[in-house]
Order: sequence, then structure tokens, then C-alpha cells
Amino acid sequence: MVADVGRSLDRLEGWRIGPVSLTVSADRVSDVVAATGDDPNRWTAAAPPSFAAVTLFTVAKSLLAAPELAGRGVIHAEQTFDWQRPYNIGSEVEVEAVVGRVRSRGATTFVGLEVTAGDGSGQIQTSASSFVAVETGGAESEDLGSEPGPEERGINEIPVEQPLPAVGSPLPLLAKSASRGDLLRYAAATGDWNPIHWDHGAAVSAGLPGIVAHGLLMAAWVVQAAARHAPGDMPLRQARLRFRSPLRPAEPAVVVGEVLEEGSLRLRVDSGGEERVTATVVLAELPSDGG
Repeated sequence: MVADVGRSLDRLEGWRIGPVSLTVSADRVSDVVAATGDDPNRWTAAAPPSFAAVTLFTVAKSLLAAPELAGRGVIHAEQTFDWQRPYNIGSEVEVEAVVGRVRSRGATTFVGLEVTAGDGSGQIQTSASSFVAVETGGAESEDLGSEPGPEERGINEIPVEQPLPAVGSPLPLLAKSASRGDLLRYAAATGDWNPIHWDHGAAVSAGLPGIVAHGLLMAAWVVQAAARHAPGDMPLRQARLRFRSPLRPAEPAVVVGEVLEEGSLRLRVDSGGEERVTATVVLAELPSDGG
């Protein structure tokens, strides 16, 4: 039976999705900024780097809804974003995707997705995602009361622009947390309605301890911690992220990091003594004073 499921998922390989039109509206950008705890005073002419999640789920939602994935929980494993130009507010973007390699290992299947986005002036951004699809089990309903209150959370610090520390120096800490309500607002802002982020039963059935924060919400915190050290509407050139451990709503987290070399940062999201996300980020432009 596992082998049959693997073969059915193999049919996804090479599937092309789109092009799908996306309007970078002021309201959509504002919703993403608010849902991720970003600086609303900075992102008035262009979208923040975390808007890449909107682009991704413009097409990824079709993948998650594919019949081949029915009865399977989908978890984000790795993500790379490359930015060529900013997402200017008011622009009309065309988004396309292709499903890359699909490989199965027992009851687990790894699915790649490559996405491109551009407008009449050329390419804006590309991304590469790795998702893990797992067979869901029959979780009992007795643990349905284990979620925190809908608006319970720790500190959600807004990033503030500041100089880039010297090579080898640590980055300032950025304290972050998300409530269950925040996860719903993030899902509405980005289109990432994967049920493991809002439905306890679906999360437990996928082998998780309960509802978990979106991997791309934690990625947004990482890029915020990096973008505060570079000016302009396109502060980042690339982000490579690995989602190592889920974060539950209301759990306090902190983004920590260091300057590897000029313009290159290593960051991670920590919570409860565990690494939740690890990342390397390349700045698009250094501050004029050289940091």
C-alpha cells in the first residue's frame, strides 16, 4: 500500500502550476506586515521580504490541494528565496511553479516546488521549497483541550533599523511569539491555510503535538532580523532556511545570529533551548557607512 501511494505521488513530478496573477496591493502588504510583526513605517512603497510567502502560496495552495496528497499531512522542511527586485506596491505579478523531484521513503514523501515571479519589467523573485508529506494517523480527540488561549503569546518585538555589527559579532536579539489568533491572521494574509496551523486534530494526526506556527512565519522573523541591518526596499538578496523543529503558539522565541562576513549573516530561531529554524541570509546592500 505504501508503494502504491508513492507511485501516485510520483505523478506530481513535473506538474506546472500557473501562471497566476497576484496584485501587490497596499492592503495585502499591510496585512502581511501586521501578521508578522514587522515595521509598518518602513514598508509603505514596497512589500517586505516576507511577502515572498504570499507569492509562494499563490501557487503552493494548488499543490497542497492535489488529490495525490489527500490523507497526508504536509510539513515545510526547507526553503530558499532569491530576490532580484522589490515587490512595489501596486504592481501586478505573474507567478508560476513547477513540481520538482518527488521521492518517497517508506510512508514519507519529499516534494520539491520551484517558483518564479515577475512583472512586465522582468523577474522579481525565485524560490525553491521542500515539503514533507506524511501519512496521517487516527489521533484520539482526548487531547483537543491542550491548546493555549486564542490570543495568548509572548513578546512580539517590532524590528528597528540599526547598524550592521562587525564581522564575527553577534546580531541584536529579536524576541518573537505568535498566538493562535496570529496564526489565523497570517494564514489570511498569505493564503497558507495548511490545517496543521489552525486545526488541532489535523496537526496531531500529522504527528505534531498540536497546532504549530507556520514555518514561513518564523522565516519572516528571520528576514526581519536581517533586513533591519540593510537599507531600502530590497534589503535582502537571498535567504536559505531549514525548518528543524515546530514552534507552538504562545511559546516565546528569539531570533539570534552573527555576521559571517561582510553582507552574509547566520541566524536561527530558538525557543525552549531548541533550534526551530536555521538560516543564512545575504544582504542586498550594505549601509553606506559600511556598518
